Amino acid sequence: MINGPDNFKFKPADFYPFKDIDEINRVRAITYEDIVAMNGKHPTSPTMHIHLPEPGEQEMYFVTDMVKRIIDSDRYDKKCVMIMPNPNPGYLQVSYMLKKLNVNCRNVKFYMMDEWADEDGNIAPLSYKQGFGNAFYRFMVANILDLGFKEENFIYHSNKITPDYSKMLEQDGEADVVYAGPGWPGHLAFIDPVDDWFKPTMEEYLEQGAKVASLHPLTIAQNSLHGSFGCSGDIAKVPPKGAMMGPRDAMKAKEVIDSHSLTTAGTHVSWQRLTSRLCIFGKPSQEVPASILQLRDKPTHVYMSKLAAATIKPDYFFQY
Repeated sequence: MINGPDNFKFKPADFYPFKDIDEINRVRAITYEDIVAMNGKHPTSPTMHIHLPEPGEQEMYFVTDMVKRIIDSDRYDKKCVMIMPNPNPGYLQVSYMLKKLNVNCRNVKFYMMDEWADEDGNIAPLSYKQGFGNAFYRFMVANILDLGFKEENFIYHSNKITPDYSKMLEQDGEADVVYAGPGWPGHLAFIDPVDDWFKPTMEEYLEQGAKVASLHPLTIAQNSLHGSFGCSGDIAKVPPKGAMMGPRDAMKAKEVIDSHSLTTAGTHVSWQRLTSRLCIFGKPSQEVPASILQLRDKPTHVYMSKLAAATIKPDYFFQY
């Protein structure tokens, strides 16, 4: 009988990092209307603010924030330290506006959030075309060198830099802003729910600085769908490890701006819809690394697109 009782029960696959089924069920049930009713206030974190931008506004918020911070660094002659995520063509918009406005970028310091590494932990060189440092240099750095930007203020992960990355941030007075967005397993940067990161206590977990670590299978699968790897599920093309900032770098940043807006080629399909709910509304845990942002004592602004916030419900016509 196809219309009989639904009594088929099972446990999620072993590789799925978050095992608390009751908590998964709880956040899955959070509807779009529930999120709207929060009126921008997080249920438990007084420092986390939730925004629901209109379609098309998501990238505008990021671009505008970056441009304003760099303008202010010039206008008030103050250092601006920014941790930058996976590069995208939006950085071209930032560099274009900076050039049009003739903004002097002498006080700006960019730290790359993460980078690829091989199975032995060797970090990809800047010449690696799929690399985040490579793309950021093309989209941003190369376009503002004539605006006073100092190339030595472009801090990208390397075998030499990564061991000192968090110490360098500390010496710079910590990041003024971290631009973030969760991956499929709930990662923050490439901080995945893997043994390389797990600690006996949350306090120890949050103290960890930048390092090279293994990537979760979901991170590798997610990235195999991205443009630099051919949008084709070519998992063999994706490196198995990464270099990345540590939890301490996110916790000590003066502000975090967190984006939840990824869909499959602009459709309603999104692996981020449940992951975002675990990160934003689930209990903070090492199994969902980006959930630690709820524990920050400094401002965190979450921009959750209406597609990401959409109510989760099955579609038995679309089916597969």
